Amino acid sequence: MRIVKLTEETRKDLLQNLLQRSPNQYGQYEETVRQIIERVKAEGDEAIFDLAHKYDHNNVTKETFRVTKEEIDEAVAAVGPEFYAVMEKSAAHIRDFHMKQKRNSFIDTKPDGSILGQRITPMEKVGVYVPGGKAAYPSSTLMTVIPAQVAGVERIVMTSPAGPDGKVNPGTLAAARIAGVDEIYKTGGAQAIAALAFGTESIPKVDKIVGPGNIFVALAKKAVFGYVSIDSIAGPSEILVLADETANPRYVAADLLSQAEHDELASAILITTSMELAENVSAEIDKFLEVLERREIIEKSLENYGYILVAEDMASAIDAVNEVASEHLEIQTKNPYETMTYVKNAGAIFLGEYSSEPLGDYFAGPNHVLPTNGTARFFSPLSVDDYIKKTSLISYSQDALKAVHEDIELFAKKEGLTAHANSIAVRFEND
Repeated sequence: MRIVKLTEETRKDLLQNLLQRSPNQYGQYEETVRQIIERVKAEGDEAIFDLAHKYDHNNVTKETFRVTKEEIDEAVAAVGPEFYAVMEKSAAHIRDFHMKQKRNSFIDTKPDGSILGQRITPMEKVGVYVPGGKAAYPSSTLMTVIPAQVAGVERIVMTSPAGPDGKVNPGTLAAARIAGVDEIYKTGGAQAIAALAFGTESIPKVDKIVGPGNIFVALAKKAVFGYVSIDSIAGPSEILVLADETANPRYVAADLLSQAEHDELASAILITTSMELAENVSAEIDKFLEVLERREIIEKSLENYGYILVAEDMASAIDAVNEVASEHLEIQTKNPYETMTYVKNAGAIFLGEYSSEPLGDYFAGPNHVLPTNGTARFFSPLSVDDYIKKTSLISYSQDALKAVHEDIELFAKKEGLTAHANSIAVRFEND
């Protein structure tokens, strides 16, 4: 794995290279996505079935489009009791964490008779996209459905592509049973996003679409935003490890590779103050590559977007960490909790050598749907807040409004909006 000194120039080169992975850089696919969306809008289910045959190589029909209870039963049996029990534990942790995110409506009554408040209501219909294709992620089912349930969403509609056999990944369906969603349709890619955004004969139009996916899914979510809400436009997975000389090089190497195996666009970066650690981590990576199954994918990922950056001091290392704003950030330093206080931008932070990134992917409880490609500077992890709406409540008595009506009228007139001013003034025209 390449080792370079962290300088202003190498930092700029790094950021420029990482930006190439952003969905905003894949304009060549936007026309294909647009055509798919237009077909689904015009043709509904028939377009979905035709595109499933073209891209997923299956023969899904109207009769087999929705996943049946029997198919879910079959999937639960296929995954076996051991894996099912592990997913149940994971679901319990996810539910417990997200329960703590719930917000309450409030009312604030003031002595002058005015009443102000905020009403929290869940969205009525939410679409959950769960990837299939090259890799299926039952964990994403748990991470997207459970917070929606905690928020109180009435109808959760899930889509996931079926394979050539016409079946959805059994792990995904078993996770759906645990999460408590049973309205599942066999469709993936941009066509699934279009169906959720605009509705078809089978799939209802939803209020919001959440969940990770490939570049076509990301671009489709970008295209339908405004017709519906979305969680984010996710890019390829990424990990950044911030470490000093006290870190275990074998642990660091293993953690970097845990993300590099996702796909060729995944990013794995180590920023350290120790050249010795850098060299030892690189050596450990070479050893792991001899035995890991997804070696070809990992090697391409590291070749394109893998870096070991050696900084002069921890301050410059942390500056680079904040600029990269990684999806996953591991801090393996002498005092990770102190180091964390200087970090401003990260999707999820893992503290200490026993807090490996896959802990967050599968089991700990915080959501693994995270901002990527530097968007952690302004986006947050998926949460219960993504499934609720906040409505302001305003109630003034006659006396309360009378005390301030002249101020409001002046404000409106200064903006040139005399009808606004009149709406207030008319209530006191006989005074």
